[in-house]
Amino acid sequence: MPQRPALLIMQRHLAPLTAFLESAYDVYRFWEGPPLEAEHDIRALVVAGEFPLDKHLIESLPNLQLIACFTSGYDRIDVEWCRARGLAVTHAPGVNHEDVADHALGLILAARRQIAAGDRALRAGDWTVDSKMITPSLNGQRLGVVGLGNIGEAVARRAEALRMTVRWWGPRDKPAAWPRAASLLELARDSDILVVACKADDGNIGLVSREVIEALGPAGLLVNVARGQLVDEAALIAALKDGRLGQAALDVFEEEPTDASRWADVPNTLLTPHTGGATTEAVQGMLMLLMQNLQAAFAGEPLKTPVPED
Repeated sequence: MPQRPALLIMQRHLAPLTAFLESAYDVYRFWEGPPLEAEHDIRALVVAGEFPLDKHLIESLPNLQLIACFTSGYDRIDVEWCRARGLAVTHAPGVNHEDVADHALGLILAARRQIAAGDRALRAGDWTVDSKMITPSLNGQRLGVVGLGNIGEAVARRAEALRMTVRWWGPRDKPAAWPRAASLLELARDSDILVVACKADDGNIGLVSREVIEALGPAGLLVNVARGQLVDEAALIAALKDGRLGQAALDVFEEEPTDASRWADVPNTLLTPHTGGATTEAVQGMLMLLMQNLQAAFAGEPLKTPVPED
């Protein structure tokens, strides 16, 4: 009987994939200890694209042929380094961007209309005949989208349906239904709500800087559903504490899981644990693409969704 290909799952939160993969593959889990006895057998790494590769580990696996990103994003994967070593890289595009956009709109609604705060007030007995929570309407709010890829476009469409006006900025111009700002700083200055929806790479860490945060201003809302590294988190926290920024609604953080104590005394925040794209349907689609890419790689067939050439 031919030997089954062996896989190494790198991140602990991907552990549930084991049950789906082990019917066809020998599965190892990196957090249980480097699989020294299987170094020559491992032919694919299963990874989340927001984590950098362990290059030393990769160089110790002589028969490795595939880096399979379970996620759509592959921003922390050094794709060129992999290709130079004959390693293919796959990902799961076009699966969860609509769900991430839904989540972004949920964060906007919850923050601006104070939905979570209202829930807490009611449960605490603070709703009385003398109290009334007054919140701003979304009608006419100016929404700035940072990055007009699949997620950014989906956010923009939803924002228009909620009667907001939309502008965007990205480093490269493209045909779009909405006007492009001359710079990120200009976009922030002319927005009531700024949604970060762009890809992250080594060149744009801290893209949303102190200057951008201050340009958004004390009435502004910053929403991040992309990558935590895109926002200068220390500057964001400082601006929220002293009122230079009005609100922040975040699904992603510099370090994940983020330390809850880091946010304990930060006002005007709405935080979710990186769940924007984590719907049942999206995860099923990502799993299907992962299985198809693994099968194709080991059969010597064209990969289903390779990372595109830049």
